[in-house]
Amino acid sequence: MEHNCYIDTRGNVKTPLSFTEALVKGLAQGGGLFVPQNLPSFGLDEIIALADLPYAQRAAKVYQAFDTDLDDETIERLMEATYGAAFDTEDICPVTSLDEKTHVLELWHGPTSAFKDMALQCLPNFFSESARKLREEGVIDHTFLILVATSGDTGKAALEGFKDKDGIQIAVMYPDGGVSDIQYKQMATQEGSNVNVWAVSGNFDDCQTGAKNVFDDDAFNEALMNEQKVALSSANSINWGRLLPQVVYYISTYAQLVKEGKVNAGDPIDVCVPTGNFGNILAAWYAKQMGTPIDMLFCASNENKVLTDFIASGTYDIADRAFVLTPSPSMDILVSSNVERQLFELSGRKSELIAEWMRELKEDKTFTVDDETREKLQSEFKADSVDSETCLRTIKETFDRYDYLIDPHTAVAMKVANNLRGENPVVIASTAHWAKFGDNVYRALHDLAPEEALPEEVASLSGCELNELIARETNKTHIPRGLAELDEKPIRFTGVIEGSKRAIEAAVEDFVD
Repeated sequence: MEHNCYIDTRGNVKTPLSFTEALVKGLAQGGGLFVPQNLPSFGLDEIIALADLPYAQRAAKVYQAFDTDLDDETIERLMEATYGAAFDTEDICPVTSLDEKTHVLELWHGPTSAFKDMALQCLPNFFSESARKLREEGVIDHTFLILVATSGDTGKAALEGFKDKDGIQIAVMYPDGGVSDIQYKQMATQEGSNVNVWAVSGNFDDCQTGAKNVFDDDAFNEALMNEQKVALSSANSINWGRLLPQVVYYISTYAQLVKEGKVNAGDPIDVCVPTGNFGNILAAWYAKQMGTPIDMLFCASNENKVLTDFIASGTYDIADRAFVLTPSPSMDILVSSNVERQLFELSGRKSELIAEWMRELKEDKTFTVDDETREKLQSEFKADSVDSETCLRTIKETFDRYDYLIDPHTAVAMKVANNLRGENPVVIASTAHWAKFGDNVYRALHDLAPEEALPEEVASLSGCELNELIARETNKTHIPRGLAELDEKPIRFTGVIEGSKRAIEAAVEDFVD
């Protein structure tokens, strides 16, 4: 029986791949991204019925609808293993309602306290199973090295998901000095026998571009395969296996809101997502295409507002754009990888257009979509950006008004949601626990400017100690265990490398040897 297969956005992969093949490959040859040939659709009744199931079974139902080459029982088993004890609530991603029409989707209840856990607890289980199946079928006979570029959260979540998985090694690169103290310690203290972490001289775009260049280096990949029997793969949101778990939580959240009587069945909601790489908001768009009653998608950016400008104008331009360091570092991104998938879908899946636009972006640092694609983009998305001062002010305003403490990324979305909202209820994606960004949460609560130095007695505290101080001041005493105990763990990784292709390749070779 033919299963749903995967094609790539640039049209280079002539024979569509199975789900398991697309998953372990990560990135298509020629740099394109995999998308499913067919999107399943859910009736409203089917969506609402999900609310009667525990989260793991909701996720299994969505995956099964994609008609993969994994059987239903395997999917159920993997989901049970994913969405269980690693999360600090049975609801996995509960919704907190601030008022009748403002609902916060808490995506940070996993082991690393960021929304990335929702996908990166899931992907490694499916990756391992896919690799096992393909080995058994004789399709592959090698191991994998997962190479990850991170702006802070993805790295730790990927390390935690892939640690000690058989037949897989994982190496993570983050911008040196570009992550918070907590994020640094989360990665530098990572346990596991198959893990490595490198700081990279430069910013996140240097890390991401460096990683992509290594993936694109055919000679290096061939040598790695021939000499070490190792294939590179990705756990960034360019991998479809990262995106699909995110689709699940938007479908599930609608079902949950109806069950709790907060939304009438069939009534539309708007969704606001703090956006960097465009994966999280793209997942909401896919959930909408599959039948979830989502009306508008609000794309929330910080001062790196390339997406806000793109949605307004149809021109994606990073030619003379400065890279700004903000209190919401996971969104300090200029090249948003998943825009490619979104444009592929909105252009009517015209791969030759996508290949051309992506070539222009690489060579000229800018491209402009055709009028029809721009109009479609603007009919689905509204976008706005928030400066750093407003971001911090929103943390304080939200706390003062609702006694609810949010992190800077959620604050960007909260402000944009309030700027753009109409009559519909709004779901705001809350992407990290506040304690991952204690320094800027402290600044917000004490009316300090984004760049302002913390008082000496506060600046001398470690990230963990600062969180304890904030918890006492705000009476928000729930600090996730994984964050609270970081100071006690030994630092394992201190290496710094250049962001060049050659430097990363040398580090990879050292690691797999």
